[in-house]
Amino acid sequence: MPNLEELVQEINRFEAIISEWDESQRCVAVGLKRAVEALHKAALTSLIKSLKQESMSALRHAVTDEVVYAVLLYHELVKPPKLPLAQRVETALEEVRPGLKSHNGDIELMAIKLPDTVEVRLIGICSSCPASTLTLSQGVEQAIKNHCPEITKVVAVNNNPTVNNVNSGLISPFSSKRTSTWMKVATIDEVPEFSVLAVQIAGNSLILNRQGITVKCYRNACTHLGSPLEKGKIENGILTCPSHGFQYKLETGECLTAPDISLQSYPVQIKEDKVFVKM
Repeated sequence: MPNLEELVQEINRFEAIISEWDESQRCVAVGLKRAVEALHKAALTSLIKSLKQESMSALRHAVTDEVVYAVLLYHELVKPPKLPLAQRVETALEEVRPGLKSHNGDIELMAIKLPDTVEVRLIGICSSCPASTLTLSQGVEQAIKNHCPEITKVVAVNNNPTVNNVNSGLISPFSSKRTSTWMKVATIDEVPEFSVLAVQIAGNSLILNRQGITVKCYRNACTHLGSPLEKGKIENGILTCPSHGFQYKLETGECLTAPDISLQSYPVQIKEDKVFVKM
């Protein structure tokens, strides 16, 4: 009796042949395939209902066969297997980790307390950032719940580490002790009034906005999870982060969502029609 791999290979062989046919022939083949699949699904659905009523053990035993399971899965009559909870939590943390690392922070899984609680620890700058509560609730917690619906509580533990003075400047990648220098980033006409211009200077991503003859420059990173801001919506001088909705006043860089934090700003100087930023 053919195994699952052999049966799938046979199906793939015929699909490859059909893919070479012209469109009208392919439509006929696809229509036939869908009609046969609908018939099989209806028959399998009736069979499962009968087995559930008469013998659940027989149904469970039937599903252990890889061919039976593959067909039921194809017709969405059984749920795909879930990865272990710890693995799904780690997958969720990997999604938010790039944003945290852009702020020189990180996160680690501390414990899973069944049935519904996950404990995590924010590391580095993120642990003492004024937006850490929002980071946890809007970023980390949402990601974990998306991957693990059974988790209803995400708790931050050991969230008050001693600040290392040597690394305190890591809040901004521009706050090193290097000698500052003025760098040309654009011309005045290139800087828009009702949107932002994203520029890359010496490996740094910045956004520029013009208000009349005044040009403002900020780091192109939301203070929440470090998401780029150049595609954010702007209304009445307020820029909304496209990732999680944090809002900023372009005139001052002030965060309206979390007033204790602001966008990293840089001095701007205009000479003739050229815009210079002090880095």
